[in-house]
Amino acid sequence: MSTIKSPLELLAAEIKDLYSAEKQLTKAIPKMIAGAKDPQLKAGLSAHLDETKQQIVRLETIAGLLEIKASGNVCKGMEGIIMEGAEALSTDAPPLVHDLGIIAAARRVEHYEMAGYMTAVSIAEELKLSAVTALLQETLFEEKGAEESLRNHFAGLLVKCVAETAETGKPPAKSTAAVMAKSA
Repeated sequence: MSTIKSPLELLAAEIKDLYSAEKQLTKAIPKMIAGAKDPQLKAGLSAHLDETKQQIVRLETIAGLLEIKASGNVCKGMEGIIMEGAEALSTDAPPLVHDLGIIAAARRVEHYEMAGYMTAVSIAEELKLSAVTALLQETLFEEKGAEESLRNHFAGLLVKCVAETAETGKPPAKSTAAVMAKSA
């Protein structure tokens, strides 16, 4: 267990955690790309992989400004989220449902990252570390954009999936009417 005695030390710990999380994602995202069926989803994930690599460089720059080593920490939270994502990849489901599961897992990743970056931005702002703040805000902006893109793609695929289900006449395992009756 490490000891953190100051906001600057807390910021350093956050940067190391974010660095570990981003590094883990550079290994996980290619698996998501390979598992996705929808070409638009594949393209979006590929673009985010490139963005993630740039975010790693940005975190290395921040570590240099803070005079710390970016590596040396393992982000356990991201490990868990990636494990959940692996479950989504291995789920036997129709292609649209499979991609919806991948997007759901990816959105969890984005929300986790946004929470970390928002925390780091708050600390850097309070410490008046303007260069660090600007770099963190740039990444936070990208993470919010990635989540919005995923959210919009999810909505489009969900509408398509529901329409296809209605056309085939095959309801999900539990019919919507039965679920609604129980929740009323």
